[in-house]
Amino acid sequence: MSKVFAFLADGLEEVECLAAVDVLRRSGVEVVLVSITGKKEITGSHKIVFMADALFEDVDTDEADVLFLPGGMPGTKHLKAHQGLAEAIVKANKQGRRIAAICAAPSILGAMGLLKGKTATCYPGFEEELEGVSYTRQGVVTDGNITTARGLGFALDLGLELLRLLQGAQQAERVMEAIQYPRGTAR
Repeated sequence: MSKVFAFLADGLEEVECLAAVDVLRRSGVEVVLVSITGKKEITGSHKIVFMADALFEDVDTDEADVLFLPGGMPGTKHLKAHQGLAEAIVKANKQGRRIAAICAAPSILGAMGLLKGKTATCYPGFEEELEGVSYTRQGVVTDGNITTARGLGFALDLGLELLRLLQGAQQAERVMEAIQYPRGTAR
């Protein structure tokens, strides 16, 4: 079974995170909500409070097939500043494991140089932080092992794209049908 770690920080965009997580969990993907804050209670950018499953220091990031970075402000800044998360992302990238980021969070990958030579998307206004990238306004794009999404309006599409990559197009289509979602990036 596939395992996804979704990294949480106060100020994240709640729906960007939870919509993608919901889609994945509906299909049996093990998704662990991992707080980088040292506490399990997370307050999103819209003051929605929810609980992480685990703390960063208590997980082995090598166990994840996908590292997922939700966007939102100042959540993205908190994720970017976490040294342990940065090291986990670099290691996962070197190993070819999947990395996903939505909204402002692709700027983290851009600052790390992981998007150079790739096609990627992000929330409008963060394009300049994607150095060396072929920027697209496409809602969700996968280039190699990295998937980026433009923003909250594409959170379900991101979940479906990750599901397609992990379990195949037919399973993504089944989940789209189950949630009554007629569009998406699932092929």
